[in-house]
Amino acid sequence: MRAMKTFTLLATIVFATVIASPSFAQSPATSPGVGTSPAAAVSAPAGQPNPQEMMKQNPDPNAPPQQSKGTATRKTVMGGRYVVMDVTGKMQMPDETGKMKDMQFKGMGTEGYDNLKQKFVGSWIDNMGTGIQFSEGTYDPATKTFTFNMEMEMMPGMKTPVREVLKITDKDHMMLEWYENRGGQEKKTMEIAYARAGKK
Repeated sequence: MRAMKTFTLLATIVFATVIASPSFAQSPATSPGVGTSPAAAVSAPAGQPNPQEMMKQNPDPNAPPQQSKGTATRKTVMGGRYVVMDVTGKMQMPDETGKMKDMQFKGMGTEGYDNLKQKFVGSWIDNMGTGIQFSEGTYDPATKTFTFNMEMEMMPGMKTPVREVLKITDKDHMMLEWYENRGGQEKKTMEIAYARAGKK
């Protein structure tokens, strides 16, 4: 029987309340050519974050970080070749009117090692977007740290390089740090502390 690990997580968004997932700013899928326009493609449906309002946010770097809690369940699949993580939680996001409110968050990631590329690979989807985020990375056994690189596209044509660092602190704890390169300057915009259920 394969082990299933459940971690509680505390997400601290350090500089921005608008970025907690690579695909938050995307709207739900629509069929091209069925009464949609470019403006409609970036509007948010009821109960979903509004990408235009998110882009208007100008966070104060001196403001206290926003915090949210949730759970992450990790399990191996495909004979141990991959690890799948399911995440649930709530976080403050701007709604369709721009007002901040609690929103239910669900996400799913897949990670594995690609023998041909000789790199770790990952993918991410969530209920706040319609895109699939892909990443590639390396592992440093001396520090027990994975480092993944990717590009996210919050709005069409606006690509941001991202570096994700996942450190395995011990068998019951992990720490994720998320860095975005904005205009040539890298800033940490999120960190997540994972602790196995029942551990602090």
